[in-house]
Amino acid sequence: MGSGKLLRRAIEADRVSTLILCGPPGCGKTALAHLIASKSKARLSELNAVTSGVADLRKLIEAARSVRQAEGEKTLLLIDEIHRFNKVQQSALLPDLEKGTITLIGTSTQNPFFSIIPALSSRAQVIQMRPLSPEALRSILGRALCDREQGLGEWTVAVSEEARAHFVSGAEGDARRLLNAVEIAVLTTLPDPSGTIRIDRKIAEDSLQKKAVAYDQEGHYDTISAFIKSMRGSDPDAAVYWMSKMLYAGEDPLFIARRIVICASEDVGNADPRALVVATAAFQAIQEIGLPEGRVPLAQAAIYVACAPKSNAVYRAIDEAMQEVETRPIQEIPMPLRDAHYPGAKRLGYGEGYLYPHDEPGHFAPQPHIPEERIFYRPSDQGDEARVRDRLAAWRKSRRGSKRG
Repeated sequence: MGSGKLLRRAIEADRVSTLILCGPPGCGKTALAHLIASKSKARLSELNAVTSGVADLRKLIEAARSVRQAEGEKTLLLIDEIHRFNKVQQSALLPDLEKGTITLIGTSTQNPFFSIIPALSSRAQVIQMRPLSPEALRSILGRALCDREQGLGEWTVAVSEEARAHFVSGAEGDARRLLNAVEIAVLTTLPDPSGTIRIDRKIAEDSLQKKAVAYDQEGHYDTISAFIKSMRGSDPDAAVYWMSKMLYAGEDPLFIARRIVICASEDVGNADPRALVVATAAFQAIQEIGLPEGRVPLAQAAIYVACAPKSNAVYRAIDEAMQEVETRPIQEIPMPLRDAHYPGAKRLGYGEGYLYPHDEPGHFAPQPHIPEERIFYRPSDQGDEARVRDRLAAWRKSRRGSKRG
């Protein structure tokens, strides 16, 4: 919206094309849509996708066609919460967008690439809006206290600096949340003998109450991604923070527990095999005791996995082996390894020549277990896996020598 920017120029020239304004609540999406409408010479129609259906949409589009035919005037159609429209409702917009009968401005709190059909999002300019800055919120707070027509200017209000700071930080970029909290504070606080309503930190805290955490489909995937990457990145503090956000927002704790179990195998593996034991125990614990107590074993497991040495050697081994099985001829099972317990198996030579490891020195038999050697598991130099690597290298060398002999 800055001077000379593309959207600013388009608004001033009344050349705004189809827009999807997306961003968190209270960042000014609807306000910007109405600002664009006020600068446009097009006829304005509004619709809220929460309370409207296909019949309402078709009625507005039909009216827009009539105005276009009779007066040659375009219609600017504002659709609030457009992500609430289903695919059929969104598709109903396409023909008249193509003909230029309507110019669409949709607002959404969700990622449009999750919630808007591709045919519509590809025809729109998507504007990603961010939470308002603390400076912007302070400015909005000041105007709200002074504006006599649309704000609280008719009252004499004194807001302490601590209260202002709490309103701004507690709003977290949401102007609507800020204004609602300030309004509640002013309207529920009795004036002092001089007629001044004094808002201190305690009143500000009471007015904000518990905040709502944005946690839609996009928030779900982004937050779990941040949680997993924090554990993988050995950052227990970040892992606990993102887990707390998910729990606060009402995420299924079993979903979180499953992610910890997967991370324990995928990103820690045999560098610390105890990680899987701890993660599995936490999964069982949350099944048995639930929340809120279950948050503690969940946190224990997440912190353990984050602090453990890391290796993805197990993850890579199973993926490479699966790829081998899928794309290359299946190798024959060596005769010594075949089952020799049923009648007639020994006549076929099954099990003949098998070396029982516990009868061999060091409980290791230097015999091959696959016709053509394949290396899938490559232990890292981390944690317990460093010792496994040295032991496994010696075993593999011994097998190769036995096979050559």
